[in-house]
Amino acid sequence: MGIFSRLTDIVNSNINAILDRAQDPEKIIRLIIQEMEDTLVEVRASAVRAIAERKEVERRLEAARREREEWQRKAEFAVTKGREDLAKGALLAKARCGEQVAVLEKQLEQIGAALDKQNEDIGKLQAKLADAKARERTIAARQKSAAGRLKIRARLYDERITDAFARFEQVERALDHLEGKVEAYDLGRGKTLDAELAGLEAEAGVDEELAELKKRLGNSIRPGAAR
Repeated sequence: MGIFSRLTDIVNSNINAILDRAQDPEKIIRLIIQEMEDTLVEVRASAVRAIAERKEVERRLEAARREREEWQRKAEFAVTKGREDLAKGALLAKARCGEQVAVLEKQLEQIGAALDKQNEDIGKLQAKLADAKARERTIAARQKSAAGRLKIRARLYDERITDAFARFEQVERALDHLEGKVEAYDLGRGKTLDAELAGLEAEAGVDEELAELKKRLGNSIRPGAAR
C-alpha cells in the first residue's frame, strides 16, 4: 500500500467503528496512533521532496521563459537586418521553448495541487491523531478505574468475607445466650441487701420531709383563725 493510499484510509477511517470491533481497545488505539505517527513522518518526508521538486521546476521554467524571450529578440533582430531565414529559425526555436514552458507550467500546477492535497490531509491526520491520543488517555483512565472497581467488588463478594460475617453472627448469638443465662439467675429472686437499704433510706427521707411540712403548716395556723 502506498503512502497516500494509507493516508487516505486513515483520514477517512472512523475510530469509533474500529474501537467497537476491538477486543482490546487500549491496544488497538495504540496501534492506530503508531500507524498515524509513522504515516505522518512519511508524508512529511514526501512533502519535502515535492517542495524541492517544485523549486527545481520553477527554476527550469524561469530559464525556459528567458530563453523564449531571447529567441523572440533574436527573431526581431534578424528581421531588422533583412534575414528572414534567420528570423524563421529563431521563431522555430522560440516555439520549442514555448512548448517546454507549457510542459513545465503543467508540471508545476500538478505539484502545487498535490502539495495542497497533502497539506489538507496532514491537517486532518493531525486532528485525528490528537483525537486518538485524547481517547487513549480516556480509555486508560477508564480501564484503570474499572480494574479498581472490579478488584473491590471481588473482595466485597469474596466467600471468605461472607464466612467471616457469618462467624460474627455466631459469636453474637453465643453472647446473647450467655447474657440470657445471667439474667435468668435474677428472675424470681428477692431484693438484695443494697436494694433494701436504698428503699429504707428513701422512706426515712420522706418521713422527715412530712414532719417538716406539718411543723411549718402548724405554725402558720393560729388559734381562733378558723371559726
